[in-house]
Amino acid sequence: MAKNRNTEQKIFDAATELFLEKGVDRTSVRDIANKAGINLALMNYYFRSKENLFDTIFSSLVKKNSEDLIRILNSDLELYDKIRQYVHVYIDMLSDNPLLVSFVMAILHRSRERITEMKAITSLYSTEAFTKQIIEEGKKGSIRRTDPTQLFVDMLSLIAFPFAIKTLIRDKNSFSEEEFQAFIEERKRRVPKMLIDSMRPCS
Repeated sequence: MAKNRNTEQKIFDAATELFLEKGVDRTSVRDIANKAGINLALMNYYFRSKENLFDTIFSSLVKKNSEDLIRILNSDLELYDKIRQYVHVYIDMLSDNPLLVSFVMAILHRSRERITEMKAITSLYSTEAFTKQIIEEGKKGSIRRTDPTQLFVDMLSLIAFPFAIKTLIRDKNSFSEEEFQAFIEERKRRVPKMLIDSMRPCS
């Protein structure tokens, strides 16, 4: 039996919506099949298990959106320019793909072994080239000596957390969607400045 791309996409879309609405662990294979309008046998034929489907969805989102981020971290850009560009591109990516934050959070609430198995998630982390650049710039004195892991976690947190608490930000500030997007646009200027200011050498 040849697989039908339309059916596969229906399952993909139904599962994505349910995972975000109910959470991965509270979504059953039957829930996905019902929402996609197919029977369980067909669901199993396409993806075999809920875990396989989750991995497929997450890997698809990450692969599509992480290549530019890796390219920036591995580029020959001056460090401050690299941070500015990385922040801009990552914020744009999350604005266009808000599902990514929810999926990453879902993964982080799962077992350590499961996270390690999902190779796609490592592409959202730092690279050896970026780590080396931070260490070398610190040795030269062009920036303060900085722990690369601390810096990268600071950078990720400042970029992603507003998307994780979007509902709270909008509620507490009575933001419309347009006002929230304006707030996020301001983050593109604010976040690199905070990061870079924290790294500048002491006078």
